[in-house]
Amino acid sequence: MGKLPKIGIILVLFMALAVVRLFEESLFYDPLLSYFKGGYLEENRLPLLEYWKLLGSISFRFWLNTVISLVVLYVAFGEISIVKFSLLFYALMYIVLLCGYFYILFHYESDQYLSLFYVRRFLIQPLLVILLLPAFYYQSQVKK
Repeated sequence: MGKLPKIGIILVLFMALAVVRLFEESLFYDPLLSYFKGGYLEENRLPLLEYWKLLGSISFRFWLNTVISLVVLYVAFGEISIVKFSLLFYALMYIVLLCGYFYILFHYESDQYLSLFYVRRFLIQPLLVILLLPAFYYQSQVKK
C-alpha cells in the first residue's frame, strides 16, 4: 500500500477515536465525567456508582479504543508481530490499570482525585497508541 492511502486510512481511524470521545456521554456509563468537570471541587466524595455497570462501560470503551488502535498500528507498519505484541501490551495494561482504578475507587480519599483521574484517563482514552506509534517507528528506523 502506498504512503498516501496509509495516511488517509490512519486519519480516518483517528477520527473514529475522536468520535468515540465525542459521543462518550451518550455511549458509555460514566458518572465520573461530571465529577471531573468540577464536581471534585464542590464535594469530598464520589458520586454513587454502579460498579458492575462502570466496569462494563470502562472495559467496552477500552477495548473499542484498543481495536481501533491496533488497526492503526497494522496499517502504519503492516506487521502482524507488532499487532500481537501490542495486543499483549494492551491486555497487560488493561489488567494493571483496571486493578489500580478499582483499588483507588474503593479506597478513595478526596485528595486522591488526580490519581483516579489519570488512571481513568489511561483506561478511557487511546493514549497507548500515542506511545506505541513513535516507539515502533523508531524501532523500524533502527532496523534499517
